[in-house]
Amino acid sequence: MNIEKGNKLYIKTKDYTLTNEEFELYYNEELDLLFTKPTPSNLDKYYESDNYISHTDSKKSLTDKIYQYVKSYSLKKKLKLINSFQFKNKELLDIGAGTGDFINICKNNGWSVTGVEPSKKANKIASTKNLVLKKDLEEIEGKEYDVITMWHVLEHIPNLESYILKLKELLKENGVLIIAVPNYKSFDANYYKQFWAAYDVPRHLWHFSKTAISKLFSSINMKVEKEIPMKFDSFYVSLLSEKYKKGNLKLFKAFYVGLVSNLKAKKTKEYSSLIYVIKNSKN
Repeated sequence: MNIEKGNKLYIKTKDYTLTNEEFELYYNEELDLLFTKPTPSNLDKYYESDNYISHTDSKKSLTDKIYQYVKSYSLKKKLKLINSFQFKNKELLDIGAGTGDFINICKNNGWSVTGVEPSKKANKIASTKNLVLKKDLEEIEGKEYDVITMWHVLEHIPNLESYILKLKELLKENGVLIIAVPNYKSFDANYYKQFWAAYDVPRHLWHFSKTAISKLFSSINMKVEKEIPMKFDSFYVSLLSEKYKKGNLKLFKAFYVGLVSNLKAKKTKEYSSLIYVIKNSKN
């Protein structure tokens, strides 16, 4: 499977967060997947921005405050989800741990946690919460987990196929992989087109559909057991998209588009972002 094979241009967009550089998204018909071109050789520099909110605990701007409020609510929902699985040892690996809030709440609720976060800035903030995060998966050897979580992380991974194989190796038999990613087939994605904030090029290298996630993981004998909508994402993404499109925050317009996206998704199931619960099998 060549996931970067595709010559059909889907859309042109920009890095609205930092550089204003132009990028192109190409369509892979086999997987129903988009991928970003070109892929910069120095991806790290595209994360070096105070605007990259997941690597900070900033509450300066209105969008920061909204993000932190939604994050606080989402943490409780995420904890409830992983607590719904009955594992004896409750061993969890969170990849892309950011500033550590998710693994902190898991740790305080009886989970044995390991966090991976390559950002030095995020790591430093996490250390103030008495958390020690790994820099990459290479620091984890000979270990298997009951649950692996990746909250809006998979879209950032350069070597996607080899990476998901590594995820399978790190999961115990009948372990659970939980992945949250944006959905480029949502109403808000189609509405905002090149201004859709969740394209977030070039940090987002992959842009998934439900079909893409199912096919990628079924190819390594892993099955999507459940899809869970992230309904708040449509509002936050619409807010940023309005800023990219109009140059300022249009709260009421963003709220309206986010609401319409969720209402339409009740029928289509194409929410702005989705959580996938994926079951492992060693057979």
